[in-house]
Amino acid sequence: MKRTIIGLICALVAPLAFAQTNTTTTEETTTTTKPETKTETTTSTTYTAGTVTTYEPGKTVVVRSDQGPVSFALGTAARVVDTAGKVVTAPLRAGQKVRVYYTGPEERRVVERVIVED
Repeated sequence: MKRTIIGLICALVAPLAFAQTNTTTTEETTTTTKPETKTETTTSTTYTAGTVTTYEPGKTVVVRSDQGPVSFALGTAARVVDTAGKVVTAPLRAGQKVRVYYTGPEERRVVERVIVED
């Protein structure tokens, strides 16, 4: 009987003797983000009307207008269209009446489209 009681006591005490303690480490991190900055750019489209004096396809067009001859560099995005909006495949000729729509200041004009008025 003593043996049974001692065995029961050992059985009850053994889990307490071998119990593990839990250690919890909490690390707090703080991150800061920069607020978003939005920049709004306004561009206006201007046009010059006149007659073509010289034209190099895909490169330049010189238009004689009220202000005198004005040279425009044609980029890959520039479109040559008629007044109905259809693409003109024939090269521009000297003397044709055109309207050149562009954006940007005088030294950096970007041609958007050329409308042939003939």
